[in-house]
Amino acid sequence: MGFGIAGNFAHHLEQAGESEDFVDVEVDEADAPKGIFPTYIPNNKTFLGDFPFSSDKIISIKDKNIQMEPEVGLLCDVGYHDDKVAKLTPTHFMAYNDCSIRVEGAKKISHKKNWGSSSKGVSEELIKIDTFREGGVMDGYSLTSFIKRDDDVIQYGENSPLLGYSYFYEKLEKWMVDKLNSQKEQGPLEDLSALIMKAKNPEKLLISIGATRYTEFGESHYLQRGDILYVIVYQHERYTQADITGMINAESFKEGISSLVHVVQ
Repeated sequence: MGFGIAGNFAHHLEQAGESEDFVDVEVDEADAPKGIFPTYIPNNKTFLGDFPFSSDKIISIKDKNIQMEPEVGLLCDVGYHDDKVAKLTPTHFMAYNDCSIRVEGAKKISHKKNWGSSSKGVSEELIKIDTFREGGVMDGYSLTSFIKRDDDVIQYGENSPLLGYSYFYEKLEKWMVDKLNSQKEQGPLEDLSALIMKAKNPEKLLISIGATRYTEFGESHYLQRGDILYVIVYQHERYTQADITGMINAESFKEGISSLVHVVQ
């Protein structure tokens, strides 16, 4: 299954023009994510059954405004009890692009997220999680993103440590399990447990845990055919931002990095 989290990085929803969509959604605390949306549900007869993930391209839609959403993706094992999600175990993380159509009036978030093949970007370079807790390997990683347009490499999303997510580690894990079981049809959100049951309780889940804040360029520029997109998850004590741009220019990435390089078509 594929899911995404809305509003897990401060001020991203405002930049994306989506904060008003969630005005009636109740949250436990001010910085809590707004909810979870589906991106891929196997064997679903709607558009959610279309496999959207690609590691090398994004297929755009004519006359639609599309933005990159640089994120970290978690690959999780799912355990069930009495048809409810009892446990999520994140096993790997990777660079992820939760690419999104910017359109007003969409009834559900998912309507902006899956428009068929190659509408989501996922790196093939998975990094193993030793423990999804403070002190684990993910403490030392940051997320950054760039766009290459007309030979210019431009930063698209802010360089952000993974520890900058509003909900992370145990707090995020507990929140995800709760929402997968309890979230109901409300505003832009959907009944997740019903979707999971119809899919016969898949044992693997790929979830993007929230987009970072945009740079001024990223906030004001939509994707164009021919753009090359870079989402990079890297060890910030080992590499600098300058190192990452150097790797992009050299078209070669070193170890300890999950890189997603994909072309807009």
